[in-house]
Amino acid sequence: MKNRRSFIKTSALAGASLPLFNIGVAGASANGKVNHASFGASGQAFSDISRMVRSEHFNLVAVAEVDDSRLAKVLELFPDVKVYKDWRVLLDKEHKNLDSVNVSTPDHMHAPMAVTAMNMGLHVYGQKPLAHDLYETRRMAEIAKERKLVTQMGIQLSSSTYERLAVKMIQDGVIGKVKEVHIFSNKNWGDPLPRPDKIDPVPATLDWDLWCGAGPKVPYIDNYYHPSLWRKRLDYGTGTLGDMGCHIYSPMFGAMGLKAPISVKSIGGVPNAHNWALDEKFEYVFPGNAYTEGATLKVTWTDGAQKPPQDIQALFGDKMPQQGGIFIGTEGVLLAPHMTLPVPYPREKFAEYRYPKFPARDHYMDFIDAVRGENVKPIADFADYAGPLTETVLLGALSSRFPNETLEWDAANLRFKNNDAANQFIRRTYRKGWKVNGLS
Repeated sequence: MKNRRSFIKTSALAGASLPLFNIGVAGASANGKVNHASFGASGQAFSDISRMVRSEHFNLVAVAEVDDSRLAKVLELFPDVKVYKDWRVLLDKEHKNLDSVNVSTPDHMHAPMAVTAMNMGLHVYGQKPLAHDLYETRRMAEIAKERKLVTQMGIQLSSSTYERLAVKMIQDGVIGKVKEVHIFSNKNWGDPLPRPDKIDPVPATLDWDLWCGAGPKVPYIDNYYHPSLWRKRLDYGTGTLGDMGCHIYSPMFGAMGLKAPISVKSIGGVPNAHNWALDEKFEYVFPGNAYTEGATLKVTWTDGAQKPPQDIQALFGDKMPQQGGIFIGTEGVLLAPHMTLPVPYPREKFAEYRYPKFPARDHYMDFIDAVRGENVKPIADFADYAGPLTETVLLGALSSRFPNETLEWDAANLRFKNNDAANQFIRRTYRKGWKVNGLS
């Protein structure tokens, strides 16, 4: 296929401009093809497919897409792919022909799709955040472990040399023991306005009932949910923290092994009846360990107009990024911008610092190769990494419903110790007619 060959060549050339991010293609193997299906055909789903196709072992068998208007790009790349509107029908008809799937849809459908596929023995590449609520996230991690499946969450920068450098620098003690952490994003997936009191005609290309899926069936409002603004809506997305938190918290998790916080407190924006808030700020407290100065570690998230303290921003001048993490240590400060090189400060102190070298990794190829049986463990697997990371992110989002309250977290029992009202949001109820084995 000329289009596919041209696409792979173009993708490889574009990636060549990122010398610290490996995009190499796996070599030939006797293990054969990975027969794969995608839940979603456009947007993030197409982005995931377009990176997996760089492997000569990748074979896209089918896609499930609720909106026919979003099929053009995947059909151009894979003109022979089977297309289904209902992902459940796809799995029913194709699961015996499949090895793996990617779940690249709005957040509210991550768990139903992934768990159904895992129950069929399929390996899963799942987009961030792993799920819409804490119970779903915990169950996805447990099921992946029980069934010994290959899994990978779509936080591709966790495999990049940039993030792995930040992890190694912290673990090597370049900035000493970590005293506090500030994590921040300029994005603002919130909406303070009430939901419009109107109903628009559903486009002929869209199955709105399937789009709503396990979430509530709400009136269709043009460009309010679909195709991208669902991130702002409580029932379908997880706000700015859900969108970017799994990415930007990842270096801290990878470096320090902080699996679960002791408490979380929201001191920023507050969601309304239907939408996540703008300008969020969350304060987490984690138990200390060998990498921290004290018995506990305070980690602060800010987004939108909320920013890290001005005196901390001033350390970096015009190098202050729009998104990233700041690790304040006993011997210095590490600035870890999202998607670029981590830098230790003050610069004069670290003028002679030389970055360590280690082999590059590829987030997508690791997944494909692991599915093929090669001896590689994806860096953001559900059980050990993506599950605990997503739980921390979703704890912050949930806490925004209870502003200025310190919520004490009991990770072992998946509950808050001091707020029964908050416990009601740990697990959502699927709408009538939706039942998923292992979740419902």
